[in-house]
Amino acid sequence: MIEGFIRQRLPLLACLVAFVLGGKMKIVEEPNTFGLNNHLLSQGSQLQGRVSPSPISGPSHLFRLAGKCFSYTEAMYKYDFCPFHNVTQHEQSFRWNAYSGILGIWHEWEIENNTFIAMWMREGDSCGSVNRQTKVLFTCGNSSKLARVSEPETCVYFLTFETPLVCHTHALLVYPVLSEKLQKEWDEIEQARYEELITKQGYNKMLRDIFEEAGFLKPPHRQQQHTPRPKHQNLEECTREFEKQRDEIERLRSLLSQHNVSYQVDTEILTVPSTSIPQNQRLRGDTGILDNL
Repeated sequence: MIEGFIRQRLPLLACLVAFVLGGKMKIVEEPNTFGLNNHLLSQGSQLQGRVSPSPISGPSHLFRLAGKCFSYTEAMYKYDFCPFHNVTQHEQSFRWNAYSGILGIWHEWEIENNTFIAMWMREGDSCGSVNRQTKVLFTCGNSSKLARVSEPETCVYFLTFETPLVCHTHALLVYPVLSEKLQKEWDEIEQARYEELITKQGYNKMLRDIFEEAGFLKPPHRQQQHTPRPKHQNLEECTREFEKQRDEIERLRSLLSQHNVSYQVDTEILTVPSTSIPQNQRLRGDTGILDNL
């Protein structure tokens, strides 16, 4: 009878203990992981990207992926892919310095044969002399999830993302996503290429310009080049320098002749260059336009 009385009062005793301890009782749960998953970290300890993500672009039906994250765990690492934002990696370890870092920040699409084939996440954490980067390939699947992760090169990661959003045959085509203006420009480029009015190199360059204007690709980073100042301030100085060099050539020729050393002379370099440009000659860069235009 005493044992029955105790069993009936156990719930009440548990409540009283919790009340006396001021709610300090802890329920042992799964240990916290490190990095972004650790809520004990201060806000300033969160991962910070070196650059901001590019604006959202590409097929509009993929925009619904923005703001979502998809996880994949392999061995001791957890990968988080947040479309149009970043890719992160977190070491699942109890070490005090367990790695947690950014493998890439949303940068641009990879386009091939009129198709969006992958997302490029660049400017991740430093890895020696380079920054980590990740290529995310899109394939058809029954649900949206990360399916595979690999590292074919050091600090270059490949992720395979499955989603039903790309199962339609035309789901990743580029042309339908372009504005009417850019579609018209593409049509004109295709016609010019068909009529062999532009080279393949020119065609590819013009097509890339369209993709950059649409926001699918980022313009290549070009370091600012410093144009050297001209050595000669005017034509008279240039002429005097030329004559000086010509005299030096004549001196060397004479010296070689004295020692019976054979040589060849390009007579064109011994004449003062003309300052005029023939009317049938154009000065231009390689725009890809053929000369018969």
